Amino acid sequence: MSNTQPHEEEHHSPIKTPKQLIVTVVLSFILPVIIIILLANLVTAGVTVGAGSDTLGPEATAKRIAPIARLDLVDASGPKVYKTGEQVYKAVCAGCHTAGVAGALKFGDAGAWSTAIGTGLASMVANVVKGKGSMPAKGGNPALDDYEIARAVVYMANSAGGKFEEPAAPAPQAPAAK
Repeated sequence: MSNTQPHEEEHHSPIKTPKQLIVTVVLSFILPVIIIILLANLVTAGVTVGAGSDTLGPEATAKRIAPIARLDLVDASGPKVYKTGEQVYKAVCAGCHTAGVAGALKFGDAGAWSTAIGTGLASMVANVVKGKGSMPAKGGNPALDDYEIARAVVYMANSAGGKFEEPAAPAPQAPAAK
């Protein structure tokens, strides 16, 4: 039992005109070249620095890593040098209070601070010293003195319309006996 019927396989080319042939040949060369060039650009693309730029210089790198890599050595037996409210705010508080992260009162927002200012300076300082909500005690820096905390609270509250006086500096402590 064999199949005795004639069977003709006809193959038709999708290219029917000389114009289609020329377009197909040209694209078959140009398209891979364009793809290779684009892939090469993608692979070699990176940080490009213009002439005269010091973006990758030692000073710029040091400035970028300064908040992480800074180490301040101080004489522990010497008198304590207290930070200003602005210095404490920039070093400890700005991370959350600049943008109002995690429910923090936004720096300079009188509406948000009005209730806290109404409770008084002592209450606000106590909240910062103990911690409140997602804010850790002393803003996460246990090395801060309560006086420095009070100065930072006054700085932030006054920026939002508070009228608090700068707290009085604590009396200097006698040097420790050797």
